[in-house]
Order: sequence, then structure tokens, then C-alpha cells
Amino acid sequence: MEIGNVTVKNNIFMAPMAGITDAVFRALVARHGAGLTFSEMVSAKSIVYGNKNTYRLLENDGVRPWAVQFFGSEPDILAAAIRKLDERAQGGDFPYDIININMGCPMKKIVNNGEGAALMKDPPLVGRMVEAAVRVSRRPVTVKIRLGFTPAAKNAVEVARAAQESGAALVIVHGRTRDQYYSGEADWDEIAAVKNSIRIPVIGNGDIFIPEDAIKRLQNGACDGIMVARGALGNPWIFSRTSAFFETGILPKPPDVGEIVRTAIGHLHAAVERKGRVEEMRKHLSWYTKGMHGSADLRRRVNMAKTADEMEALLRELL
Repeated sequence: MEIGNVTVKNNIFMAPMAGITDAVFRALVARHGAGLTFSEMVSAKSIVYGNKNTYRLLENDGVRPWAVQFFGSEPDILAAAIRKLDERAQGGDFPYDIININMGCPMKKIVNNGEGAALMKDPPLVGRMVEAAVRVSRRPVTVKIRLGFTPAAKNAVEVARAAQESGAALVIVHGRTRDQYYSGEADWDEIAAVKNSIRIPVIGNGDIFIPEDAIKRLQNGACDGIMVARGALGNPWIFSRTSAFFETGILPKPPDVGEIVRTAIGHLHAAVERKGRVEEMRKHLSWYTKGMHGSADLRRRVNMAKTADEMEALLRELL
């Protein structure tokens, strides 16, 4: 699949997720076949002001291509952030391939600043944001939007057209409004309406939990590609199984307990080696072991564990 001048290996992407899609997680899903990965949300202002914690979000373990997702609401600040990051990338720091502008985050503190999904209320500003990014970027500029701010104000087609006419190379559509957050069902008819209204590729996002979900949406032509979010938590195999189906026509079997445990252990040690703490892995181990026999008791004990070795020993009890 082509995004501007960048080739990605397939059209099944891993969504940007705050607190989830760090360098270790992105490397994991890339090994399992994700065609493109995205950083956690990066504040354009924080890049401009040189915030060290923000730059940590841009660490990458050699996964290419990958995208950096910016959030903000000021075109000039976004342009300045892109220039600054490009300078660092040219020097060998934080190399990346694609820019994504977040226009869909529903969180109150983001929206109240006029950022994220708040941009859906102002299509002309969407156009100016994209124009500012395209003007200074050496990389393709993409956007991630929702259906609208409220069910009564669905305007994804209008926003997508504004992004396209301003130079965006691709649009990602989450099939919910801001007011829905992550509740209810994603509306794939609305996603298809966006695809049928613009010339650039449209990636659909929402309620992709098993390969069959992705296969259905791609086969019925609702979009040009799929973005997986919650469905990849504890389940990186959703990428390899889905892509294998499109390559061979056969859907591979789900991983067995042994493969899940081995993958979880590898993820655990890689994450702790990078960050020096186990706390963030508790949620991941809960996702890996969901539905397994004794998983409720295991999660309780994992939450009490203090070291990666303790957590590994608990996981091995499942074998």
C-alpha cells in the first residue's frame, strides 16, 4: 500500500493508543505483521518547547515505516514542531516516515483545549492544520478523525474533504462520534460514505477484535485498510492471522497457551529492560491471559508482583 511516497507492507495498521503504543509494543506488533504503527499522541507544543518526556514517546526500536501522531490546534505551532522534529530526524535522532494529525481524541482535557476531536467542529481549521503541516513536511501528512463531534453533527465527509483538498495523503476514520467515546457500535456505513466521497485512501477504525472483523470490512469495500486498536491488546496475532488470510485464503488457527505465554514473557522483559519498572506490564499481562483458566487469580497475583522474574514465574504456571 502507498501513502504518498511511502510504501507500507500491508493495509492492516496498529492504532496510536496513549499509554500503550510505546517502542516495545510497536516492535511487537510489527513483528506480528502490522503494516504501519503509530506513536502515542505527541503534543506539538511540547516538541516546540523541547519537553524531554515528550521526546521519550518518540523512541523507536528500528521499526520502519512508522508514523508520529501530533495533537494540537494551532497551525503555526504544528508546523514549528514538524520542522524541529525533522531537524532531529536528519541528525539521526527519532527517524520517522509519516505524520498523523489527531482530530479524534475524545478525552475532556484534550477537547477542552480545542484539540483532538474538537477540531471536528471547525473544518476550515482542519484545512489550515493540514496545509501548515504539508507546507513544511518532507513526509506524507495524514489525519485521524471521528464521524463528528455529536450524533447530530456528523461531518466526517466534510472534514475528510477539507483534509484532502489541503494535501492530506490518507484519512483514518474512527466510526464513532466524540460523544460516544468508545461505547456503542462503530458505524461502518458512515466510514464507507467517507471512502466514497474522497480520492485518497480511507482507513477504517472501530470494533476490530478478531481477524474475521477485519476481513469482513475489507471484503465489503467499506475502506481501503483497517486500523486495529483494542483488538490488538494481548493479541498481536490479529495482524499475522488477518494478513495470512488475504495472502493464502486460509485463516490460521489462534495461538495456543504456550505461544501466548512465551510472547507475554518476551514482551514483559523487553518492556522492563527499557523502562526499568513492571507497573505498566500489569495491564498487558491481564490482556494476554484474559479468558484462560485461573486468569482472575493470576491477575491478582501479577498485580502484587514486584519484579519481572516474579511475573514470569506466574505466567509459567499456565503452561
